[in-house]
Amino acid sequence: MLVAVPMDSTDVQEAKITPVLEAKTWAQLRIEEGELVEVLHADAYDAFEEWNEAVVVHSDGEPVMDFINMSMMVLVAHTQKSIDEIVEAFLFRELHDLAY
Repeated sequence: MLVAVPMDSTDVQEAKITPVLEAKTWAQLRIEEGELVEVLHADAYDAFEEWNEAVVVHSDGEPVMDFINMSMMVLVAHTQKSIDEIVEAFLFRELHDLAY
């Protein structure tokens, strides 16, 4: 599964999720068989070679219509901030669905 996350840095160890409109970079997380396999970065969520299946956003109030129109699953990381925390929450289904 390919998951896009708006981040404040390309440093995988230090980067934190950020609001969509404040993203300095986008991370594409490749999650296979219960583990993080690869992390790629791009300037925009749609700049990756492979299409993202899901996007994780910072809060419920984010502008997500573009993602919904592209049939991406939108998940919310209310308490998770780092890539490791987001991946763990994704694997254990602890990320929230978008509240309208």
